[in-house]
Amino acid sequence: MKPVCTVLGVGPGNGAAFARRFASEGYTVALLARTTEVSGNLASSLPDARAYACDVTDAGSIERAFDAIRRDLGEVQVLVYNAGSGVWGSIEEATAADLEAAWRVNTLGGFLASKQVIPAMKRAGSGTIVFVGATASRKAGPRSAAFSSAKGAQRSLAESMARALWPAGIHVALIVVDGVVDLPRTRERMPDKPDSFFVKPDDVAEIGFRLTQQRPSAWSFEVEARPFGEKW
Repeated sequence: MKPVCTVLGVGPGNGAAFARRFASEGYTVALLARTTEVSGNLASSLPDARAYACDVTDAGSIERAFDAIRRDLGEVQVLVYNAGSGVWGSIEEATAADLEAAWRVNTLGGFLASKQVIPAMKRAGSGTIVFVGATASRKAGPRSAAFSSAKGAQRSLAESMARALWPAGIHVALIVVDGVVDLPRTRERMPDKPDSFFVKPDDVAEIGFRLTQQRPSAWSFEVEARPFGEKW
């Protein structure tokens, strides 16, 4: 049977790129998003890919999705947690609902999804869990009160998991995306920016795949992905 890669948070950018990259390496790919509108079309264009509706903020939805993946495809060898959202606003502008919503998507969902795949990975003595993070996890801006709190929590979760699971053969890693992802909507919003300004989803996905190929004597936990011209 082919190895299984599950990507949570499949949209037209990084999520789709991860799906394409792992499919090109012979993985069966499970594509999870709140609806299958985008992921369903993508799955139909890839060999051995299936789309599943999943709300990462809901424990029952995650459990049902992973039950279906195990039944349809088998146990997951690679989990890519790409779900992430938040609103911009200072501490005075952001609401408690904004903070909770960002935490549920960025952190709680990753916590719940990881718990679905860890038991089988431990039995196998191998597996990879990749979180897709953001600059805000390490450098909070004045208008990222909710988002940076959630991304910071996500990074701490990933680090705790890495310390606990690496000895069991499970490689947990975090990709910090430091830049503007190249999407139609970002191009539209920033028409004056050159091509080199944007982070290419396919290049982020390449980092994710290469993490699965690292040898255990030299695993990476945190890898930064930023355009060469980005100020940092």
